[in-house]
Amino acid sequence: MTINVVGKRKEARANAKVKEGSGKIRINSRPVESFNDEMFRLMIKEPLKLAENKVEDVDIDIDVEGGGKMGQAEAVRQAIAKGLVEFTGDEELEKKFEDYDRYLLVRDSRTAEPHKPSVSSKGARKHKQRSKR
Repeated sequence: MTINVVGKRKEARANAKVKEGSGKIRINSRPVESFNDEMFRLMIKEPLKLAENKVEDVDIDIDVEGGGKMGQAEAVRQAIAKGLVEFTGDEELEKKFEDYDRYLLVRDSRTAEPHKPSVSSKGARKHKQRSKR
């Protein structure tokens, strides 16, 4: 049995496939331990630590694209949490994730605002300063 779930954050999108296995977690075909950024690794491992021994008999393959490093990390952790809840069907685990961080199971809809056509291209609403007198 294979479960497919999606995690999203800002412009990042993570597609996760959860299936029976031996506890391997791969992101873009690389094991989690191979990533150098410690903050990235810690964020990804949050749902795994909360799930405790439920992760030992599950393999998770994640393909992540778009956005920046932290957006991708949050999309991955959301995909892992959603996949574990759907695979195990455990309401207690779902409640645990919900109490720890709601965004492990629910998409955070905040994104950057698109830039508007203006004189200055520094941001969505920034304009050149002007004097009134």
